[in-house]
Amino acid sequence: MTMHSLAQTAIQGFAILLALGFAADAAEVKVIGSPAMRVIMSELGPEFERATGHRLAIQYELGPQARRQIAAGESFDVAIVSFDVDDFIKQGKIAAGTRTVLGRTGIGVAVRKGAPRPDISTSDAFKRAMLEARSVSYAGGSPGAHILSLFERLGIAQVIKPKLKPTTELSLADVIAKGEPEIAVNGVAPILGTPGAELVGWLPPELQEYVVFTAGISATTRETEAGQALLQLLRTPNAIAALKKIGVEPAAP
Repeated sequence: MTMHSLAQTAIQGFAILLALGFAADAAEVKVIGSPAMRVIMSELGPEFERATGHRLAIQYELGPQARRQIAAGESFDVAIVSFDVDDFIKQGKIAAGTRTVLGRTGIGVAVRKGAPRPDISTSDAFKRAMLEARSVSYAGGSPGAHILSLFERLGIAQVIKPKLKPTTELSLADVIAKGEPEIAVNGVAPILGTPGAELVGWLPPELQEYVVFTAGISATTRETEAGQALLQLLRTPNAIAALKKIGVEPAAP
């Protein structure tokens, strides 16, 4: 089933919300979104707007910047982010009872489409792939810190340091398109959302670190009902299936 078909089916299941009066008045819904959600929202967003009459204004921000914006009290209605919003509920920034767990994703290895795929099935195989690669890019931010700690743990940090290049979700596409570095170690969701990238696989379990995607409604928004409608859409079975397509797996609350 294509992403568009998933979106259409999700909206059909979501249409009952209209009968419940969630979208009685059209509104602009300001969303702080993770860049990893861009592919999904490009499909589900227009369908949501047509079904509800609301308009989405989505600002895509990496996790650290999204945290700063929410902490600073910047205006938004819904957050769909690559971290747990629970702390912001405790701080009174996100409304209690609106925390929605979308799933979790991990770290994987990517190459340019059509390039040789290294074996990363075990810790030893991953270590060997890193040592044999001519050049390696790694994610910035929190995933990057974990990746660098892995290189230390595997005893290869100093050996591969000269060929390492940090990157971000936003620059991954450029890195992959140029084919340099040869291997990218990044979040699975950004990899699957990058044209020209091919996911070699997830890191072995003993090396893995997971990121939980959650959503919540601002504690100060006036668009609570519109925000609830958007969160309800993201909980539909077909939206969950769409999330799986970008490497976001179901996770416990």
